[in-house]
Amino acid sequence: MKENLQIAIDGPAGAGKSTVAKAIAKQLGLFYVDTGAMYRAIAYKALRLNIPLDQEQTVVAMARETEIQLDHSEARKVYCDGEDVTEAIRNPEISRSVSVVAAYPKVRERLVELQRCEAERGGVVMDGRDIGTYVLPQANLKIFLTASLDERAKRRWLELERSGKKLAIEEVEIDMEKRDRLDVEREVSPLVPASDAIILDTTGLTVEDIVGRILALIKD
Repeated sequence: MKENLQIAIDGPAGAGKSTVAKAIAKQLGLFYVDTGAMYRAIAYKALRLNIPLDQEQTVVAMARETEIQLDHSEARKVYCDGEDVTEAIRNPEISRSVSVVAAYPKVRERLVELQRCEAERGGVVMDGRDIGTYVLPQANLKIFLTASLDERAKRRWLELERSGKKLAIEEVEIDMEKRDRLDVEREVSPLVPASDAIILDTTGLTVEDIVGRILALIKD
């Protein structure tokens, strides 16, 4: 069953999706697919080419011509048209921009196509905001991770600090609150738990706690 196991992990920014999904994938020997990195790559390319993010048709046309590759090795590199953008897509400017491009239906259509191709490669742990509801509605296990805004902002702030990016925690929280609103209110594939998802509040929990709970669900 493991060869075809599909685990969908959704939730807002800073809920711990990527960290938890990577750990689950490693323990179970599955592919890890970071769908958020794909949207970030589109935002990165648009900004690099000086394409105004509010020009939907131009952004969509660019996305259709963009190739995104995910490295499934331990390095987990992200490539956009052959360029290694793993680090570049994590800066605060991209974080502020990604929800804008992610709201465009045709951009999502293009990336969902790529995400489903990734899932066809074998057993997969995929994280994002609409995996259980739209990308992999047939997933064997659907998890929706959440946490308080304060805790999520603190996690993202610490992540930025570790990577050498200096930003006031208040600014991180404002950006995150805005992104939450855009993700929840967008017309196409809004951020909501799947009807059959298990909701886990990660506030105050360690990564080991969360991973342990999810692995127990798989064994059950």
